[in-house]
Amino acid sequence: MARVFSDDIAIDLGTANTLVHVLGRGIVIDEPSVVAIQNRGGVREMLAVGQRARDMVGKTPEATELLRPMRDGVIADFVATEEMLRQFIRRAKSMLGFRRPRILICVPAGATPVERRAVYETAVSAGARRVFLIEEPVAAAIGAGLSIDDPVAHMVVDIGGGTTDIAVLAMGDVVQARSFRCAGNAMDDAISRYIRQEHGLIVGPANAERIKVQAGTAMRSAGARTAEIRIRGRDRRTGSPKSVVLAPADIAAALETSIADIADFIRRAIDDLPGDIREDVEVRGISLSGGGAMLHGLDREMERRVGLAFRVPASPMHCVIEGTARILETLGQRRHLLLEA
Repeated sequence: MARVFSDDIAIDLGTANTLVHVLGRGIVIDEPSVVAIQNRGGVREMLAVGQRARDMVGKTPEATELLRPMRDGVIADFVATEEMLRQFIRRAKSMLGFRRPRILICVPAGATPVERRAVYETAVSAGARRVFLIEEPVAAAIGAGLSIDDPVAHMVVDIGGGTTDIAVLAMGDVVQARSFRCAGNAMDDAISRYIRQEHGLIVGPANAERIKVQAGTAMRSAGARTAEIRIRGRDRRTGSPKSVVLAPADIAAALETSIADIADFIRRAIDDLPGDIREDVEVRGISLSGGGAMLHGLDREMERRVGLAFRVPASPMHCVIEGTARILETLGQRRHLLLEA
């Protein structure tokens, strides 16, 4: 009966995208974590959030700025994040929802108590009746279909926009969880730097992400992608329009350092595990989730660098939100996995 009067909502509040899952209805929102703002006489006015905000840029009479209120998986702008969450929650609530919803929301494994509290208070201010927090890689492990209640250990690496998070779980509990602030956005920045240094061309973050998706690969060896991509930008010396053609090998070269850093992070996490847990991981391999897991050849490149088997679930971008929803559905049995705000 309570479901008739209140919606339980799971939220993956990411640096790049926010996903909202309403129990019984599935994912109802999957949009960029952005807010469109205008400054009028020194006063900041928020115009829209999510995809509508992205679509407004360049199409309004006055200059509109696109603000990303999340940075490295945590809140960078409290007011903008609260407004973004409020609008997403309002859109997610069913027509029958009379009470404020309970919300389970994800945070990076390395979020500090202050950062966790900020997420908690922002969600409460945005309209939640009760707020619970869960570590992103823990939710990703469940969403990836890992049998975390088994007596053997499972390891998941979730590569999002702002952070790469690792969780190792066994017997229904967390053995290890840690976070590294190098992920999809760092890869985009690396592509922008490479193009500026090698070709003297200035490209923005959105263009760099498009290049990564359309022609990116983690592999410089045989088996890499072959599709080339033509990009346009401004010449950093003359300021005039300029275009260049990039091959997948160029993108692999640009991403070399980021991928090496993530691989080193994974190796250190494995080395820090107790011996029997480490043996389980070595036998069973590692699951990759998050948008970063979709980079062409990343699983094979990680296998080469780390020396263990890697696998990518069918829908890596939805592992965190699906796992969060499953935890919310069985909150009584999974309450020990929650974090203190």
